[in-house]
Amino acid sequence: METTQNGKVEEEATAGGDGSICGFESLGSVLLDGLIFGYDSLDRLLGDHLHPKVFQSAVYFMGLNCGRALEAVPLADCAKALSSEYDFDILAFRFTADKELLREPRVVRVGLIQNSIVCPTTFPFLEQKMAIHENVKPMIDAAGASGVNILCLQEAWMMPFAFSTKEKRWCEFAEPVDGESTRFLQDLAKKYNMVIVNPILERDINHGETIWNTAVIIGNCGNIIGKHRKNHIPRGEDFNESTYYMEGNTGHPVFETAYGKIAVNICYGRHHPLNWLAFGLNGAEIVFNPSATVGELSETTWPIEARNAAIANSYFVGSINRVGREKFPNLSTSGDGKPQHTDFGRFYGSSHFSAPDASCTPSLSRQKDGLLVSDMDLNLCRQLKDKWGFRMTARYELCADMLARYLKPDFEPQVISDPLLPKKSS
Repeated sequence: METTQNGKVEEEATAGGDGSICGFESLGSVLLDGLIFGYDSLDRLLGDHLHPKVFQSAVYFMGLNCGRALEAVPLADCAKALSSEYDFDILAFRFTADKELLREPRVVRVGLIQNSIVCPTTFPFLEQKMAIHENVKPMIDAAGASGVNILCLQEAWMMPFAFSTKEKRWCEFAEPVDGESTRFLQDLAKKYNMVIVNPILERDINHGETIWNTAVIIGNCGNIIGKHRKNHIPRGEDFNESTYYMEGNTGHPVFETAYGKIAVNICYGRHHPLNWLAFGLNGAEIVFNPSATVGELSETTWPIEARNAAIANSYFVGSINRVGREKFPNLSTSGDGKPQHTDFGRFYGSSHFSAPDASCTPSLSRQKDGLLVSDMDLNLCRQLKDKWGFRMTARYELCADMLARYLKPDFEPQVISDPLLPKKSS
């Protein structure tokens, strides 16, 4: 037995040859109460257990920013005081770019907020929504006190993520683009001179009150710049969201704000490389991925997909995920043969930023509300385009031709078979 620096006691584990995780029977044996051996993030676990020099070497493989480890940014005392008073995680880091001779640095301060629901899902809907507003406001105030220029909240932040229940009554949480959650954030955007990305469940009043999964972009003057609707809708197990809304119809818009060009790749869209690509082709410098996803389903891919997208498309990515377990009144099934349940797993937070040079910030807590702040020099986007030449070498005409042929009913894959292989019967 060994006592770690944070007072937790753990057993030394060895790799198991039986499919276990490092000698443990299941992921649940490693993740107790949402913690990794008592730690709320992998970065904090490694920092506590590795010698400082070894930890710095490990940072190399996590990605260096312009040849250096990412540096922490000091936060205003009032922001730290809000974090302490309202018990939310707060971290801040800085991405730099190489100094240029002809362009000044284009430094923008960006924030991500992850949050849990506050009331049980049996409470009146308006009470649930207002409680979430009140819970999120101190984090927005901390972002404002920290000088954040652009802030993004998580997917459908103003409600429980009830879409696994298949119950239509949760549609009552849907709002028009200019509804109460947008108005709430418009006041704060204007107060703090801050662009806010507001992911909501939208009710489209002008088109038969259709429901959409939408991100509303609020300008730093409190105006509505525009909206984007979720392009890709999952249809598997608990995440069968087409019960409520279908694929969006807004394309891949990039919003030019006072602080830079931003886009929003909502949740499941992160699994689709062409979705990431399209935002890049339209000129995005920062792409946000507001999400709601649970442990065993996606946590192994969470640190990888956004970082890959940032590298491949030469832009920054902000990944946001909610936290906690959300239990609903009625049992539902995943359609996978497992028992019915009232929740569909633990939302694991772990919000983070990724940069085009493969560097990334440490993540926020796996189980706690939080605000992540990052300074980023947008000059890094062009510098990485010049370095790798991905746009110049991508051969988009080949991809366009392939996709055009693939979409035809008579498409045949381009497969060249070894003539010595046995003939297949038709």
